[in-house]
Amino acid sequence: MNFSTLVEAIFAVILVVAVPILSYQTARRPEIKLLPRIRLYLSAAISQWLLAILGVGVVWAGASGFRALGFRALGFQDFFAWMFVLGSVVLALLGLLVWLENRGWWPPEPELVYALIPRTHVEKLWAVLMIAPTAAFCEEFLYRGFLLAALSRWFHSSAWGCALSSIAFGLAHFYQNLSGMARAALLGALLAVPVIRQGTIYPSMAAHFLIDAVALVWLGPRMMKDDGPLSIASCR
Repeated sequence: MNFSTLVEAIFAVILVVAVPILSYQTARRPEIKLLPRIRLYLSAAISQWLLAILGVGVVWAGASGFRALGFRALGFQDFFAWMFVLGSVVLALLGLLVWLENRGWWPPEPELVYALIPRTHVEKLWAVLMIAPTAAFCEEFLYRGFLLAALSRWFHSSAWGCALSSIAFGLAHFYQNLSGMARAALLGALLAVPVIRQGTIYPSMAAHFLIDAVALVWLGPRMMKDDGPLSIASCR
């Protein structure tokens, strides 16, 4: 194993093991739910960007390059088609899950997820301008870019790469409990499709931004229960 492969393997372990552990520890800290929402947004964004910057260094140290991770151009028509299909499918599924949850047919979200939903206009602005683009770039680069490419190469199979990177993405959302992890894993698998089929990550980034922005700012507040927390799935 050469140096670049060793560095990639270590970073993959961080994504697959260390990040879920941190997510688990976060879920077990009740004081986090009492923090101001914008402070939570800042903390989440900073941690994701730091991890993404570390990932950029790992890619630079390796031999594959960013094009192998899906950073390559796609025609506008195909780009918007993929973005529209992915965004529509995922938002429809989220809406269905919210409908099922409000009727008691789907497990409710944990309190930490509710705490992340923006209530005020300022918080919604932060969600659109900080949380949604941060998750769109950082998470897609880390999981549909680096990890998907690395695992596909190591296992000589894009199917295995997709499955394992999607599971890792689900585990990274440990704070959303079992149903949230399963939902995130499914989202990861769907967002991996254009990366595998078209060799580009840009439609997944755009769709991810669209999904988070709509879910946080529009779908979540409109699914608020009488005096209870919001029912929403896509929080980062």
